Amino acid sequence: MTTREFYESIGASYDSVLVRFGSEKMITKFAKRFADDTTFQDMCKALEEKNAKEAFRMAHTLKGICSNLGFDELYKASYDLTEDLRDGELSGYEQDYEKVCEKYKIVYDSVTKIDN
Repeated sequence: MTTREFYESIGASYDSVLVRFGSEKMITKFAKRFADDTTFQDMCKALEEKNAKEAFRMAHTLKGICSNLGFDELYKASYDLTEDLRDGELSGYEQDYEKVCEKYKIVYDSVTKIDN
């Protein structure tokens, strides 16, 4: 799968990311690094451990990564989760967390198929 095909498969705009990064090589480099990033796993662990402060921090970090890489759907989901966790309470976040998990899987599964 090309990098452009990857962005199309996740419903994101390759062209807007290309403007930001300047070259396909740079986009590919950073998109592929996403597969090794542990922010999502750290967020899940923090939620399992009922650590609201760390869960918020990791959700916020994931949101920023997605914004920078143009992973629009995962960005939107992580934005909503970040706002759910902003007050430091672990209540009412579950639906948005499920959405983040769903969108993360789509991005992760697709990003690992980039071959250029």
